[in-house]
Amino acid sequence: MSDRQTSVTKQETLAALRNPGELYVVMSAVTKLPFVKCDDETFDDEIFLYYRVEDAKEKAKELLDQKYLTAVAKLEDRQLLGFYTGLYTMGVNCLAVNYGTDTQISIQLTELVVRKDPAGFPEGKKVVENPALHLTAIYFMQEMRRQEKPQPTDELKELQEELLAHYSKGSYIIAVQPDNQIPVLKLKNGDVYQPVFTDILELQKFIKGKKMRTAVIAAEKIPDILVGEAKGVVLNPMGVNVQLNVARKKKPVKPGNEE
Repeated sequence: MSDRQTSVTKQETLAALRNPGELYVVMSAVTKLPFVKCDDETFDDEIFLYYRVEDAKEKAKELLDQKYLTAVAKLEDRQLLGFYTGLYTMGVNCLAVNYGTDTQISIQLTELVVRKDPAGFPEGKKVVENPALHLTAIYFMQEMRRQEKPQPTDELKELQEELLAHYSKGSYIIAVQPDNQIPVLKLKNGDVYQPVFTDILELQKFIKGKKMRTAVIAAEKIPDILVGEAKGVVLNPMGVNVQLNVARKKKPVKPGNEE
């Protein structure tokens, strides 16, 4: 294929992605986000989009055969801009369009949607995002849930180490209720975790329009604000839902109160 033909195909694809008529995305049933795959050759972190529902279902079936829990969702026209820009917060950089068909093509996210780099925003208007952490958490959960009884494989150990490294460097959004209490989530086994969010989109999924104040806190300060019964934090509970145990800081013992 000539460079000109490649260029035309890409321009046609970009136009079609902006006004697709019908567009389907392969979703992860684990993270409730688009399924993400790292391309073996380019190392792009990509999602799978299809114009035909049959092709999307075929890809979902292929992934299911590999024990990835997936589903297919239709994207409405009114959702597209928010969907595409939301991929930045996930750390996704590539769209694999019609992958596995004779019209497959890869599109870089920056070719479709250009946005300002949040790192360049002035002080006071900083946007809280943690795409590297979010992406690692997606890969971690996708892999972990492939197993009926998760085992600590080398790949999972590596992903977990990477996840914790990213977490320790980040700042996160927390929700504060009108009574100034921080909401908590209780697991089926009774363990309590405090929700923290990588970005505003994940926060909005949690509060669902309820009136809550927000605060931004660095990872190193989170032990200071853990409620008494919390074992740690749960990262994006309506998405990747990763529980991280965090040791609460012990209050210094006052002289005369030693046991």
